[in-house]
Amino acid sequence: MSQRILVTAALPYANGSIHIGHLVEYCQTDMYVRALKQLGEDAFYICANDAHGTPIEINAGKMGISPETLVARVHEDHKAAFNRFGVAFDHFGITHSETNRKVVEEVYQTLKDSGHLELRSVDGNWCEHDQRFLPDRFIKGTCPKCSAEDQYGDVCESCGATYAPTDLKAPHCVLCGNSPITRSSEHTFFKLSSEKTTRFLSDWIRSGTLQEDVANYVGNWIETGLRDWCISRDGPYFGFKIPDQENKYFYVWLDAPLGYVAASMDWAADKGLTQDDLWRSEDTRIEHVIGKDIVYFHTLFWPAILQSVGYSLPAKIHVHGMLTVNGTKMSKSRGTFINASTFADHFEPEALRYYYACKYNSQSDDLDLSFDDFILRINGELVNKHANLFSRASQFLSKKIDGKLGELPFSAEEAQQAPTEESTPLNQAEELWPAGAR
Repeated sequence: MSQRILVTAALPYANGSIHIGHLVEYCQTDMYVRALKQLGEDAFYICANDAHGTPIEINAGKMGISPETLVARVHEDHKAAFNRFGVAFDHFGITHSETNRKVVEEVYQTLKDSGHLELRSVDGNWCEHDQRFLPDRFIKGTCPKCSAEDQYGDVCESCGATYAPTDLKAPHCVLCGNSPITRSSEHTFFKLSSEKTTRFLSDWIRSGTLQEDVANYVGNWIETGLRDWCISRDGPYFGFKIPDQENKYFYVWLDAPLGYVAASMDWAADKGLTQDDLWRSEDTRIEHVIGKDIVYFHTLFWPAILQSVGYSLPAKIHVHGMLTVNGTKMSKSRGTFINASTFADHFEPEALRYYYACKYNSQSDDLDLSFDDFILRINGELVNKHANLFSRASQFLSKKIDGKLGELPFSAEEAQQAPTEESTPLNQAEELWPAGAR
């Protein structure tokens, strides 16, 4: 039995529209899976909307609607955008689902029973004005690593460092602007820094799963020492409640990657496949496609969780760079931040897919959308060269084979096999179309 290939793209966040930077990943992954299927592979493309966390709670509050209403709206908006750009998921789910809740609770219980979790009393940021603990996205300040200002409480978007919210310099509440005070709260930690887990990750990142430059990058984090991972948040919080704790919720970065598992289970529900068939079997090869901004979560935290609960590890994690427009980061003020729907209103979506296909490679370097280059490629390659090819092919079809179309005399699978003298696709073609008829 040949391996089935489960391919995922990173979960888009259900807090806003899909933009052309997102489409780099989703279009290129779509092309990859389509190619696998054309070659006869049993491949399927799984994704879901990441629907939990404080940014959604904040945005919903500003709009005067519930978080559930917001993520339902965005879910439909995302599906429409992907459809418009020809991104054909085999299943596109949402993490705010009962399937995902069950998966998260099962994983939590397994981690707890196997001794991978620990309760600790930690200092947190408490806002006296709003009478609540401030989770990562409810607090901003200066990065303790690189001193970049206006950074959130979990990860610096400038240098990529991760830290505790209490490590921020000059912190302030995003709701009221006041400075928080420090108050103690009990939280659940996954023992990422344990000797056994660190040793496992050190070996795993060198297993060929990652590109060499990515493995070196991640290796630096391991060498400088990993920190245990807090997987709980104080309520109120938009997410799944932790079953055996009062007013505690699972951190979004636990339930989001487990959305891969839940979405694939929903896809497999009517196909006679079980969770073990997909996530605990050598018959399934798992591949992730992600941007380099979420490497830490997918190459340290995620494989450590998978290994701890007995799930299959990804065979490949393809890391790509970010999109720049005319050589600069996307920016609303510069007019280079473009939503997918806006682009599709003015250009043919397939043209952008073609451009991204031209730029596809195995590196994690940033991809630049230069509109001068975009115009040259579309006019010079997609229009001129392909139109010329189609013109020549139509003449050949008309003059040489009486304008008749037919099926290839061999399958895509056969075309991938090593040729033999007795039977090759070319020999089969000779039998079906003798030289005098071509």
